[in-house]
Amino acid sequence: MVDDYQDARELFAEFLELSGYRVLLARDGQEALEVARLEVPDLILMDLSLPVMDGWEASLRLKADPRTHAVPIIALSGFSVDRDAQAIRKSGCDAFLLKPVAPQVVEEKIRELLLGAETRLRAVAVR
Repeated sequence: MVDDYQDARELFAEFLELSGYRVLLARDGQEALEVARLEVPDLILMDLSLPVMDGWEASLRLKADPRTHAVPIIALSGFSVDRDAQAIRKSGCDAFLLKPVAPQVVEEKIRELLLGAETRLRAVAVR
């Protein structure tokens, strides 16, 4: 969970931990890169508007890194980015959710992406 607002990080982390997930936290894009490269998470929730390094740049770098390129990224933003949907895809984000968003909606999107990743991995393993 990458967000510069402590309250948002804590809210989502608590909800996701109660849902059975292990949650790693980062305050900015640079910290997200460091944590992701060390831990290689199953999925990243990435706020796009971050200090130090924004979520756009962090996502691009994560997708360019062989260690983290396959990790799904859900972009979170308080700004409507309908016109930037293509830019979100180009940055490597696999999904987008507009803030404010209920933790249940985030968890549903996480399950959807992780199930999709599992299915793709099984298909590759069968070949």
